[in-house]
Amino acid sequence: MATPTFLSLSFPFLFLFFFCNFVTETLSFSGEQAALKTFIFRVDSHTKPSIFPTHYHWYTTEFADPPQILHVYDTVFNGFSAVLSSDQVAYASRHPSVLAVFEDKRRQLHTTRSPQFLGLRNQRGLWSESDYGSDVIIGVFDTGIWPERRSFSDLNLGPIPSRWKGVCESGAKFSVRNCNRKLIGARFFSKGHEAAGSIGGPISGVNDTLEFRSPRDADGHGTHTASTAAGRYAFEASMAGYASGIAKGVAPKARLAVYKVCWKNSGCFDSDILAAFDAAVNDGVDVISISIGGGDGISSPYYLDPIAIGAYGAVSKGVFVSSSAGNDGPNGMSVTNLAPWMTTVGAGTIDRTFPAVIVLGDGRRLSGVSLYAGAPLKGKMYPLVYPGKSGMLPASLCMENSLDPNLVRGKIVICDRGSSPRVAKGMVVKKAGGVGMILSNGISQGGGLVGDAHILPACAVGSDEGNAVKAYVSSASNPTATIDFQGTVIGIKPAPIVASFSGRGPNSVNPEILKPDLIAPGVNILAAWTDAVGPTGLDSDKRKTEFNILSGTSMACPHVSGAAALLKSAHPDWSPAAIRSAMMTTASIVDNRNQLMTDESTGKSSTPYDLGAGHLNLDRAMDPGLVYDITNDDHVNFLCSIGYGPKVIQVITRTPVKCPVKRPLPENLNYPSMAALFPTSSRGSTSKMFIRTVTNVGAPNSVYRARIEAPKGVTVRVKPAKLVFTEAVKKQSFVVTVTADARSLVLGESGANFGSLSWTDGKHVVRSPIVVTEIQPL
Repeated sequence: MATPTFLSLSFPFLFLFFFCNFVTETLSFSGEQAALKTFIFRVDSHTKPSIFPTHYHWYTTEFADPPQILHVYDTVFNGFSAVLSSDQVAYASRHPSVLAVFEDKRRQLHTTRSPQFLGLRNQRGLWSESDYGSDVIIGVFDTGIWPERRSFSDLNLGPIPSRWKGVCESGAKFSVRNCNRKLIGARFFSKGHEAAGSIGGPISGVNDTLEFRSPRDADGHGTHTASTAAGRYAFEASMAGYASGIAKGVAPKARLAVYKVCWKNSGCFDSDILAAFDAAVNDGVDVISISIGGGDGISSPYYLDPIAIGAYGAVSKGVFVSSSAGNDGPNGMSVTNLAPWMTTVGAGTIDRTFPAVIVLGDGRRLSGVSLYAGAPLKGKMYPLVYPGKSGMLPASLCMENSLDPNLVRGKIVICDRGSSPRVAKGMVVKKAGGVGMILSNGISQGGGLVGDAHILPACAVGSDEGNAVKAYVSSASNPTATIDFQGTVIGIKPAPIVASFSGRGPNSVNPEILKPDLIAPGVNILAAWTDAVGPTGLDSDKRKTEFNILSGTSMACPHVSGAAALLKSAHPDWSPAAIRSAMMTTASIVDNRNQLMTDESTGKSSTPYDLGAGHLNLDRAMDPGLVYDITNDDHVNFLCSIGYGPKVIQVITRTPVKCPVKRPLPENLNYPSMAALFPTSSRGSTSKMFIRTVTNVGAPNSVYRARIEAPKGVTVRVKPAKLVFTEAVKKQSFVVTVTADARSLVLGESGANFGSLSWTDGKHVVRSPIVVTEIQPL
């Protein structure tokens, strides 16, 4: 892979040009005026005239009529969202108090054994130290919740924390009685969603035949993520016999507050997400879990990203925000949710799988995975066909109405992965009369497999196995096959592996900040499910299941949300940055063979672009030794360092700011990782310096020594190389100097080389990844 070229807004003239023209360009509707759209207005609240008793009175007098306003924001964000014509927006945007305007955009969801796999043990360690998170409140932004599930029982839980200010909103099939001492709050946000439907957009508003106009979950995703983060112990749990055992979340006693911002088949609108951030922080949550992101492959600057803006408002008030890295891997630069105040979580496998074996007519056996739970094929051989042999792409992908019943009836059909949901392909095959399906990975997915609760006998295979099956169909005169489903197997090695779909670095907005931050279990995760839809999520799937098995960075994110709840409970004084630092610096980079973790898409060793600092290891995160803390002022200095001016920064921070006279360097944000960017134009030897400060959270009198693994072709020096802490001295700063010689620097396949700096006192190892890469200056 060629060395990546990064575009940065760190050049003031380019940034100011872009920002000044942003509103004008956003609001140009090809010369047309009539179209109504939803816009979010960022307003300088400090300029409100005293004549108006509230911001709402001000907004409805000077900016928009009351019926046009959807949400008023006043906690993580100052401003409002409204449905306006282009002329109205152009007029309102000229108001001197308006800092920024952006169009409401739609976001997508990033779709038992995992707590043990993270190092959690009963009666000892972090679970017992934190009382399983009982005093911590996790806010989940998702599709709602199915409150009757055993995972949300409040049996033996103490009273609701007195600081809680939230509510339990009633609505369709949901009343205040659905909340309890476990599910302590539930709200739903649909105004942005409804507005998009009412003004003729592609979304038709809430469909009352498919959805509940309430916090009740019609999709399943929200129930799954909430129970992953904080589900109670549920005995004899399984998905149709698969993954049987005791289901439990990472923080089983943590309280849940659910904010329904995503709607079935419709995504999640920024205006509603911002309203949920406002409400959750006001309500008193300690952790926000948001498995939502762009999904369009483009990451916006922070001042145009309402998730980043809402998250800043939350983090600035001490709320930890965990977000998913997206499912667009293994492509480079595919990671989403890039703001340095958010914790961005990629996905790894666990040591459990659901094997299925394809037996070909020539006797060969090819391994795959499946969660099919219907009548087995019992070894009967069926004719095998690959519709893609014709060269028609829709047929190879088994898209809707693409299969000829005369070709597939009574046969096992090979379908290529991509363009439509994996389970939907099985429905297409079944409708056309097929008896089974082999789902073949493409080259980009490699050997990365996830289990699905298919509605017909089906097995997913890696690209090599898929190619072998297709070659057999091409060469045999009468190709046949059967599928043997083998249930649940645990103790799989190697594990974890970085999932092929997990979003990868480098960070496309600021490559100085390594993203993702870390990975957590995100493949084949068992958790609670809705009764509104079957395990495939297809409208035609009428099966009911208490639990379902899903894969995605959506599943990895709530593992970190639950982990943050445990750490917050054990260490109430830790900031969101300290909690993230504890997770990152103690993360594991080796698998259960004690070898470097591998990348599912290539089979090669994974890099920090794939897994960030490593895989979450809660056994060590409780006692990290040292943490890299970050304050609100540090975040402001970082925003100054990347070329944002005071007015633009106020879009993010709410309050006016002043940048230092001497512009800071973005790499000096006190992050638990370091990325050295060298210009491609450099000749000879060049150095980058990183200033970091660590806070001792371990034994008062400690001495830490630096241990360096230098990236290939560079020199790394640390000064001082020894840090001495006492009762009085809890913080120590140091400088890391990374020196590269352009004549001898050879970068790896990802366009970077990797190493690490570890501080150790003999008991703790506080490890930070180091990335070295080249960039093309603007």
